[in-house]
Amino acid sequence: MTQNDLANSRLTAATLSEALPYLQRYGRETVVIKYGGHAMVDDTLAKAFARDVVLLKHLGVNPVIVHGGGPQIGRLLDRLGIQSEFRDGLRVTDDATMEAVEMVLSGPINKSIVRALNAAGGRAIGLSGSDGNLMRVRRAQKLRRDPDSQIEQVIDLGYVGEPDHIDASVLNVLMDPKSDLIPVIAPVGVGEDGRRYNVNADTAAGAIATALGAKRLLLLTDITGVLDKAGHLIRQLDSRDIAGLIEDGTVRDGMIPKLETASQAVKSGVGGAVILDGRAQHALLMELFTEHGAGTIVF
Repeated sequence: MTQNDLANSRLTAATLSEALPYLQRYGRETVVIKYGGHAMVDDTLAKAFARDVVLLKHLGVNPVIVHGGGPQIGRLLDRLGIQSEFRDGLRVTDDATMEAVEMVLSGPINKSIVRALNAAGGRAIGLSGSDGNLMRVRRAQKLRRDPDSQIEQVIDLGYVGEPDHIDASVLNVLMDPKSDLIPVIAPVGVGEDGRRYNVNADTAAGAIATALGAKRLLLLTDITGVLDKAGHLIRQLDSRDIAGLIEDGTVRDGMIPKLETASQAVKSGVGGAVILDGRAQHALLMELFTEHGAGTIVF
């Protein structure tokens, strides 16, 4: 063994030793991970993510994955010639769009994540929020204040749902310690009218984290976290300050549902919500098992 090899071995041993208190903190705890963005479409990052999730499971953590698929849905809509529109970071969903959403989310994306986890040595199982009535939803109603008149207007998002009830018993069966399964959930819910609804993956992950009493909700995105107006990372964020950041334009577009989800989850009992960079390898492990973590934590 060379001196360099010896130094690397000592560094690895020291890192494992320093991780002990964090391993104890998260042992037997549930961590809900919203998986999406570049981390899903980059093959190297996807394999690293799968290995990290399987490692979490072997370390005694209970990971639950809720995935998105916006870019893949967008590409299919383009091929089908279906125009897509976003309002306040949410995709407006008509019948044709919903058909494409479910086809992509519950089909190739969900199954590719399951295969990656299984290939990394885990035992993953894919399901949709509509399976077993896991996620019952109500039709989403969003309000937008007109900047000129200051009158609030209702935004029609079509078949976009907001979680109304999560049947945690469905996941508890899968997460029984004897089963060692890792649930992978596509964010498609069912309304009282029996129709399927497109649910923002961040929002779905937050609702599932709340229902499971998760220790952490981790929202992977394509930036380092929440940035201030100067572009600097905000490492800690009080949930009470989020509305102001949205109102003054610091937070815009797809970051809005992420922060709204993080805030609601924390207020509902989730131990903490973190928005972190899914483009960084091992971001999950850095957040959970190191002193400084990664990204922006909402408390």
